[in-house]
Amino acid sequence: MSDTQNLIENRPPSVAALFLERVAATPDAEAYRYPVPSRSGRGPDDWKSLSWAQAADRVYAIAAGLIELGVRPEERVALASATRIEWILADFGIMCAGAATTTVYPQTNADESAYILSDSASRFLIAEDAAQLAKVQEKRAELPDLGHVIVIDTDGADLSGDGVLSLAELERRGAAYLTENPDLIRKRVDAITATQLATLIYTSGTTGRPKGVRLPHDNWSYMAKAIAATGLLGEEDVQYLWLPLAHVFGKVLTSGHVEIGHITAVDGRVDKIIENLPVVQPTYMAAVPRIFEKVYNGVAAKARAGGAAKYRIFQWAAEVAREHARVRQDNFRRTGSSSVPLGLAARHKAADVLVYAKIREAFGGRLRACVSGSAALAPDIGYFFSGAGIHILEGYGLTESSAASFVNPGEAYRTGTVGKPLPGTEVRIADDGEVLLRGPGIMEGYHGLPEKTAEVLEPDGWFHTGDIGELSVDGYLRITDRKKDLIKTSGGKYIAPAEVEGQFKAVCPYVSNILVIGADRNFCTALITLDEPAVLGWAEQHGLSGKEYADVVTSPEVQRLVQGYVDQLNEGLQRWQTIKKFRVLPRDLDVEHGELTPSLKLKRPVVEREYQHLIDEMYAGTREA
Repeated sequence: MSDTQNLIENRPPSVAALFLERVAATPDAEAYRYPVPSRSGRGPDDWKSLSWAQAADRVYAIAAGLIELGVRPEERVALASATRIEWILADFGIMCAGAATTTVYPQTNADESAYILSDSASRFLIAEDAAQLAKVQEKRAELPDLGHVIVIDTDGADLSGDGVLSLAELERRGAAYLTENPDLIRKRVDAITATQLATLIYTSGTTGRPKGVRLPHDNWSYMAKAIAATGLLGEEDVQYLWLPLAHVFGKVLTSGHVEIGHITAVDGRVDKIIENLPVVQPTYMAAVPRIFEKVYNGVAAKARAGGAAKYRIFQWAAEVAREHARVRQDNFRRTGSSSVPLGLAARHKAADVLVYAKIREAFGGRLRACVSGSAALAPDIGYFFSGAGIHILEGYGLTESSAASFVNPGEAYRTGTVGKPLPGTEVRIADDGEVLLRGPGIMEGYHGLPEKTAEVLEPDGWFHTGDIGELSVDGYLRITDRKKDLIKTSGGKYIAPAEVEGQFKAVCPYVSNILVIGADRNFCTALITLDEPAVLGWAEQHGLSGKEYADVVTSPEVQRLVQGYVDQLNEGLQRWQTIKKFRVLPRDLDVEHGELTPSLKLKRPVVEREYQHLIDEMYAGTREA
């Protein structure tokens, strides 16, 4: 048996057990960094640290506090909070108590929050602040089984109600309970079985109610060992964690962290990413494609604002980066060497001084690699960052597979693929092109929905992902589209909208979101939104300064600007893929309006319903087959 097989097959039954092992192994090592407001209230945040032993003190106090309140094994404790250090401590506290975490996005409205709490039969709720507390208070009559509500940030929160207390109070009570029962946590963790429920994550459905995905402890224990087995991270790494922890992509990173023992800097405020990166100086970061798209668009827009000469230098450097990345990756695939021709190397060195070095500094200057997941990254954007020295390792997984099923292997990564399966995960491609997965990361099933579970999970363990993909001879997977998102035109041609959308994002530096439409139509159209800072910067240079965003994006000047990029896109497409008409929307798509999931994936049916009048307008007067 190989070391990797031994590592995975002899894993402990729970990530709670791994947490106890990590604390025992490196109690004094730094585990977490987190921001606190500066004392003056102005300027950048201060950052504090927790060692593994200090983190454990809080985790065990939370666990003991929950046990004192009456939580029993596998009972659900809901956690409604943005990404912050307390989310991680509370989650480990819940698991060390033998209970299970129900994750709730902080953006979830009161109705859906109440549905998730009710459907999951959550007995307790840990709420981030007064706003999260208010949601449950509004719906309290509909939640007769909900007992205590614990509030993390009590500013402005009403703690006078029955069963409402602060997280600090829970920890005080838990610490006191532990002095009377010093073996409490060890006994609870030792009693956890591999099949015991650890986490319920509700998927963001595009239609209907979300489904609760049941992930037992063994899923997370396997993920921790499999992530370590990839060799992508070591104890010396510093991870910057900003992803929503209510989402499986963010959550899985906490398991890998415990197994490997590196430092994790935690701050879920997306608007602080640019400010935090030079402070944290991470060596590793996971992100979604939208972040890389925004950085790319911001760099391009800044170059354009610097004048024609500066923009030409950026365009030249961008092409050099892409060529360098393609040649280097192709050479590595064929020969195992990442060398490039001398002429290209010289151009790349000059471009590095002029452009790339500044981009790397903006990421903190120490970044070895990023992992991108949750949605497809446009290959041209991936190649750009690769050539600029920001190595983006695309990965793939679903909530139902505990997030990390595939990832690109370090130096051998290939832009445009999601890499190879994690050790212990099997993959096959069905006759219709659907990707099927099997392994220890696959969910137990959908909570209370055996019929829905049977639709996607075969008796022999194969899970139907709903994604269409291709496997290379040497095992790299390329996802081409969602099975249900493939477009068939009235002329019988199949189109993968995500592929066209990705190409447009690489062509147009002002795009924020694009939705290609064409199912059962005789040509394709698109709904497009523009990145507000980028397009307003362009507007300043083109006689539209002082105008509101909605006025800018609907102006004739911007229509001509976008048409130019659509024409450029169409030059590289097959005739049936080309965008014949488009509409620029008056505002960007967002989570609050339900058009994006919290992990920033497009909800196509929602957008199409909302803007059906514009779609009808684009097809008005045409004859549909």
